[in-house]
Amino acid sequence: MSLLKTIDTDPSFVPKESGPLPERLISGDPTYKTWAQDDARGETIHTGVWEATPGETRSIKGETFEFCHLLSGVVELTPEGGESVIYKAGDSFVMKPGFVGVWKTIETVRKIYVTVS
Repeated sequence: MSLLKTIDTDPSFVPKESGPLPERLISGDPTYKTWAQDDARGETIHTGVWEATPGETRSIKGETFEFCHLLSGVVELTPEGGESVIYKAGDSFVMKPGFVGVWKTIETVRKIYVTVS
């Protein structure tokens, strides 16, 4: 097993399709596609590509740390009690454990993600 993993940003395999939990949906009708590409450390670390269509949802990280690098699209994140931040293709950011806020997909977004639970 190799300890080097290349993330395919345009995967050819069928993604897992889903949507937001009803209690987290604020507006719109966003759909999600996830191309999971790697698990590590007893499946506590997950890496892959995720895509979302426009809409607004409540984001609650709980105990999960997430690194994101946007490949395309535009999102606006508003931490609870904080100022909104716009991220676009080429930007990277981290949502730390305990993050609660609003995730608004303005233009369909595709990102590389790494989560650590």
